[in-house]
Amino acid sequence: QVQLVESGGGLVQPGGSLKPSCTASGTILSIDVMGWYRQVQGKERELVATITSGGTTNYADSVKGRFTISRDNAKKTMYLQMNSLKPEDTAVYYCNLRRRGANVWGQGTQVTVSS
Repeated sequence: QVQLVESGGGLVQPGGSLKPSCTASGTILSIDVMGWYRQVQGKERELVATITSGGTTNYADSVKGRFTISRDNAKKTMYLQMNSLKPEDTAVYYCNLRRRGANVWGQGTQVTVSS
């Protein structure tokens, strides 16, 4: 049973940076795709970025060039380097692991971008 725990959210001013992380417990397989999603209250959860065990990445258009997803398979940890943050990036950010169509979610970490 895989469990995911996020950390590293917080309050940052516009233009600032944050680097939340997600650590997994349990066995991680090479087929597992990990990713970050975000959700604003009252809206649907949306994709931010995903990464395969081989390092292939995919980004939402809204974060391309500003966010970088990375993954340390040995540490079972995934990161999201967020630069040039905007108020519209404010959301709860969720870590996700997808295996054969099944999803595992973390509890979420709040990111607030405000002056």
